Amino acid sequence: MTYRLLTVSKLGAAGLVLGLTLAASLSGCFTERRNEGAQLYATHCANCHGEQGQGLKRLIPPVAASSYVAEHRTELPCLIRQGMRGEVVVNGVAYNQVMPGHDDLTDSQITNLLNFVQQNWGNKNQPYTIREASELLGHCNGSDGQ
Repeated sequence: MTYRLLTVSKLGAAGLVLGLTLAASLSGCFTERRNEGAQLYATHCANCHGEQGQGLKRLIPPVAASSYVAEHRTELPCLIRQGMRGEVVVNGVAYNQVMPGHDDLTDSQITNLLNFVQQNWGNKNQPYTIREASELLGHCNGSDGQ
């Protein structure tokens, strides 16, 4: 009986070591993408919307604690891809500046960028899956399948 318990415990320890080794190697695969949303925001959005998503007075709307981010979930992937023209109301304030599109970003990058905005600066919105973002991008012929 003792032998059997030792064997099971050795297998359990071996399994644990194997699991930890596998987890460590897999996490290395995703290291580059870990902060991708924040990096993409800094590169593509912060110049206009601000480093903390605060916007620019009455010229550029905020994405921080933004009613628009919460209320226009299904439109946001296409807005990132194609940009926008015309008036938009955010937190009760009207803005009317051109926002450039980012057709250089993949569906995956748009997903990560939006998830960064969805979960930061007072936004507590449900994250997107890549599948959801790609499907929404399909509505504006903006999905690249990546």
